[in-house]
Amino acid sequence: MFENPTAMVILANLSPISEQIGGIFLGLRLGLDPLTVLLISLSINCFLFFPVYFGLKLLYNKFFSKIRLFEKYLERVRRKGRPYVDKYGFFGLTLFIALPTPLTGTYTASILSWFLDLDWKKSFLAIALGSTIGAVVIYFGYFGIF
Repeated sequence: MFENPTAMVILANLSPISEQIGGIFLGLRLGLDPLTVLLISLSINCFLFFPVYFGLKLLYNKFFSKIRLFEKYLERVRRKGRPYVDKYGFFGLTLFIALPTPLTGTYTASILSWFLDLDWKKSFLAIALGSTIGAVVIYFGYFGIF
C-alpha cells in the first residue's frame, strides 16, 4: 500500500496503538537511518500534544462528553496517571510517558494533562522530556543495549 518508508514511520507514530514503539521499530526494520527515525518519532510524539490537548479543550463538551466509551477511557487514564502527577508533579507526568508501556504514550499523557487541567506549557515540556527518554529507551532497546 505505502511505498514510502518515511510515511509509514510517520503513520505508525501517529497511531494511538503503536506510537513511538511501533514507529521506531518499524523505521529501523525498514532500514531507515537510525537518527532520522529517532528525530521523526520525537517530532511527531512531542507535537502531537497540541492537537490532542487543545482539541479536547475545544471539542469535549460538544462531542466527546457524549461518548460513553470515551468517558470510561478518561476514568482509566485518571486512575492510571493521576497518582504519578499527584505524587511527583511535573516529573510524574514525565515518568508516566517515559515508561514505554501500552497506553502511556503521548495521547494518554496529553489527555491526562487536559483532564487534570494542568498548565499546557509545563505539560508540553514534561511530555517532550518523557517522550525523549522513552524514545531513547526504545531506540537502545532495539539495538540490545538495554
